[in-house]
Amino acid sequence: MTKMKADYSLLETIDQPASLRRLSRSKLPALADELRNYIVDSVSRTGGHLSSNLGTVELTIALHYVFNTPSDRIVWDVGHQSYPHKILTGRREGMAQLRQHGGISGFPRRIESEYDTFGTAHSSTSISAALGMAVASRNKGLNKGPTRRRHVAVIGDGSMTAGMAFEAMNNAGVTPDIDLLVVLNDNDMSISPPVGALNKYLARVLSGRQVSMARDVARSVLSKVPPVYELARRLEEHAKGLVVPATMFEEFGFTYFGPIDGHDLDALVPTLQNLREMHGPVFLHVITRKGQGYKLAEADPILYHGPGKFNPDEGIKKSVPGAPTYTQIFGEWICDMAALDERVVGVTPAMREGSGLVEFERRFPTRYFDVGIAEQHAVTFAAGMACEGVKPVVAIYSTFLQRGYDQLIHDVALQNLPVVFALDRAGLVGADGATHAGAYDLAYLRCIPNMVVLAPSDENECRQMLYTAYCHEGPSAVRYPRGAGIGAAISKEFTRLPFGKAELRRSGHRIAILAFGSMLHPALAAAETLDATVVNMRWVKPVDADMIRELALTHDAFVTVEEHAVAGGAGSACLEAIAQLGLAVPTLQLGLKDHFIDHGDPALLLRLEGLDGPGIARSIGERFAHLLGSGEPTPRLVAAR
Repeated sequence: MTKMKADYSLLETIDQPASLRRLSRSKLPALADELRNYIVDSVSRTGGHLSSNLGTVELTIALHYVFNTPSDRIVWDVGHQSYPHKILTGRREGMAQLRQHGGISGFPRRIESEYDTFGTAHSSTSISAALGMAVASRNKGLNKGPTRRRHVAVIGDGSMTAGMAFEAMNNAGVTPDIDLLVVLNDNDMSISPPVGALNKYLARVLSGRQVSMARDVARSVLSKVPPVYELARRLEEHAKGLVVPATMFEEFGFTYFGPIDGHDLDALVPTLQNLREMHGPVFLHVITRKGQGYKLAEADPILYHGPGKFNPDEGIKKSVPGAPTYTQIFGEWICDMAALDERVVGVTPAMREGSGLVEFERRFPTRYFDVGIAEQHAVTFAAGMACEGVKPVVAIYSTFLQRGYDQLIHDVALQNLPVVFALDRAGLVGADGATHAGAYDLAYLRCIPNMVVLAPSDENECRQMLYTAYCHEGPSAVRYPRGAGIGAAISKEFTRLPFGKAELRRSGHRIAILAFGSMLHPALAAAETLDATVVNMRWVKPVDADMIRELALTHDAFVTVEEHAVAGGAGSACLEAIAQLGLAVPTLQLGLKDHFIDHGDPALLLRLEGLDGPGIARSIGERFAHLLGSGEPTPRLVAAR
């Protein structure tokens, strides 16, 4: 399929899965074609995740066709492959506002639909959540009889690299009287043998009621003769191992089936129907292809993973280069740094493209480490290298470092190891919404002993801060926003910034704005209308107490501004410094309010939070109207240091 079809006559009859279940099986392939076309058409108009959703069309149809949703629970791991699910569960028209302010989310959300049984966006949580649901159903008596409830976790192969998935399976395998099906959506064709008629036949036979009953009887009889039972079990595993991979899942206590073709509805539907009748933890391995059915996405699933708007007939066109993004600045810096110092290595938890390490991998393949979706391991792995004199740089999104927080404290900071954390996507991220916003890193980082934290205000400062962090003999973090900066000229020189020192950017009267990172430039715009002083604070930890003390001599009020949660953030660091200096300066803290911020255009979201230039000026005017205008500052006693 390279040209869009306008006919959605069958799809338009499906407003809920109950409508889907009334279709004959013979109509499901045609529905899949329409659904796939609709996804391409929708995403081309709004942007969003494409390759992963095209790969789950048939699987989604089969799951809703076989299982009695929403009574039966389906949990989508990560969730960026849930567009077919959303379309089939009453949100087809909502796709026109996908990931836009006020529109539907790109991920499952409980508040959005009863069919979204669990909110997901970070990986590897589905098995734990579905297991919790299965246990709750068992305890409510919903694991038997006509009200029996099934529970399905759909997890991608990338998500299986995270320890949490295996922790959940380890628990599930010893949990009695549950109905849990884990579906491994394997879209890496290289790890599995060919899938065809033989594999389809074996999966259907192995999942059938007669084979299942025979297995149960055999176990019951042979368990009374342990040596014979163990021999039979090993023979069965060996026989299955000849035709199916991953029998290790049975060691976790799961009954394993597959692999089967995840695009073959004639294999999926009967297999799922058989598995639906089984009890206990069951594991189904399906093979899918990212971008299935759209040739351009099949050829380059990475490019089409999360595209913006595009013409589906022409595909994604190369855009005219604009100002470099912060991610690109980081990618260039680490390459330059690695060329200068052979100790530099780059570590990423499955975010090579997103974190800007493509060129680094090409130039320094033996010093590039993608550890998979395993943030905890990434942090401790870097700590181990740092112990041996290596200079690790962990490229990670702010929201994903949350997943490695204990390791950050216990394995890096407690030992004062020189690991640099390059925190991309700090602040609001736009279309991905609350699950991906980097709104908490300043609070969770600055409370850790030995940690230093920097926030660049432009691209050039980002490069110099990365070098400054690299030179620091201890753990450090540089947090920078998604997308492009202001277009600042970038010096290729390596400049080490003065430790813990802020920069005065504008001299004004009575009110001093202490701006952190991306908020410097809207703060400068606000200051022009207020004639306020503006300081580029640069360092969140240590905060420049000397600058604060000097400003207190000549100003009546402070305003802190940050693209971060107000609670515990950079403004709180300033308040702590003010208290420690014995000052009594009225201070207004501006930042992200105490709520989760939904998806939408970043500029719009910042404006709604009052963090653009006019919004900052308005907040200051409302709080300190009596200080605006001409006049001398109020004399103030400043405590001796």
